[in-house]
Amino acid sequence: MASQRPILAHGGDDYRRFVNPLVAERVTLSGEPTGLMATDAGRLVREDGSAIEDLHGTQAFGHRHPAITRAVVEYLQSDAPNWFPSRVNPYAGTLARRLCERTGYTSAYFASSGTEAVEAAIKLARAATGRRRIIGLHGAYHGCTMGSCALMADSVYRDLFAPHLADVVRIERDDIAGLEQALADGAAAAVVVEPIQIEGGVRSLSPAFIAALCELTARHGTLLVADEVQTGMGRTGRLLASVGWPRRPDAITLGKHLGGGLMAISAMLTDMRWTRAAYGKNYETSEAHNCTFSGHAVACVAAMAALELLDDQQLQHIAAVGEDFRQRLRTLLAGSALVGEVRGDGLAIGLELRATDQPLLSFDHFGMTDLGDKPTTALLLCQRLYKRGYFPFVCGHDWRVVRMQPRFTLDHADLSKLAQTIADELAVLEAWL
Repeated sequence: MASQRPILAHGGDDYRRFVNPLVAERVTLSGEPTGLMATDAGRLVREDGSAIEDLHGTQAFGHRHPAITRAVVEYLQSDAPNWFPSRVNPYAGTLARRLCERTGYTSAYFASSGTEAVEAAIKLARAATGRRRIIGLHGAYHGCTMGSCALMADSVYRDLFAPHLADVVRIERDDIAGLEQALADGAAAAVVVEPIQIEGGVRSLSPAFIAALCELTARHGTLLVADEVQTGMGRTGRLLASVGWPRRPDAITLGKHLGGGLMAISAMLTDMRWTRAAYGKNYETSEAHNCTFSGHAVACVAAMAALELLDDQQLQHIAAVGEDFRQRLRTLLAGSALVGEVRGDGLAIGLELRATDQPLLSFDHFGMTDLGDKPTTALLLCQRLYKRGYFPFVCGHDWRVVRMQPRFTLDHADLSKLAQTIADELAVLEAWL
């Protein structure tokens, strides 16, 4: 620990100077927890010894889970290669087999981030079908590369980078008629959807729309791609949120906590017939889409350790505590003038708060006139929760909604305490109205 302390103590100043000054300024203004010096029992620990429960979701097993940490350390202490110049990587092969055995898919491609996995799915669909149109949904968040941006909801995450990828069409979430129209001429290579739009406000696709998606894409020979970067790997209490759909998506993407919170790794899973259709013409086309560190060994070791933790008992726990937490929030917050809805699935929870016309709670009051039309209530609740030892976020596309993705190892008592803390802090905000 002593060897890391100088960077932990002073690297934040370097970040401010050399990486992103505005992010550092935002953190200071919002009061987000800083001075994070250690981890303990899955939580972050500040310099003053206070603990922070991270609700972001990337650390689904808690920070530095011992089993995942141990697997990585054991690998690093070996003399095994990390990168294989032939691209025939045994660690990628073993992780691919284990993921395919758990999900029913037969082909895997690995990258480092969720947006790269989405990019791989877009390219797979175009190459395999010979078509160009990609259909997405308004309210989506798929990442920050150009293909992913084209599918993104209208926002700062998209608008700065126009013109976007050609032949991308977006329809409203749950718009079956719009889906039928976009698919009618048979020119669509893929429809890309999130089973739950996390950044869009933790909003699930309706059963009727999912049924239409499955039927219409199959009818038109269009690939159905489920972006499960935020919902996969157990987040909903199922290994994949798309489990139980009328048909299995032709491809899915995984990321975020696939690497157990220690290593950056993402995956696109599909069936080998689509991989062969896209890239199987000859040896040259077999590597038409690749990245240098695809499935490097240490990331795969972390992912295999994380996957092993997601047994049936763990998945059942996630489903049970998630349902209990949402019900407890609904009970505690019933009648609150600030609460719109509690929604979600498993341990993906959205708390929608109503905007208020109280001028003291406006961005204008805080001197941020360029954000004057944005709601503040959810952000203010987050700020109050920081001081109580919790680190939640608002949804990127809907600032009315606090999104919470607690780690899978919390129990009923831990989540009951969080629910009560939320109720207490909302009561304080409500007293300001």
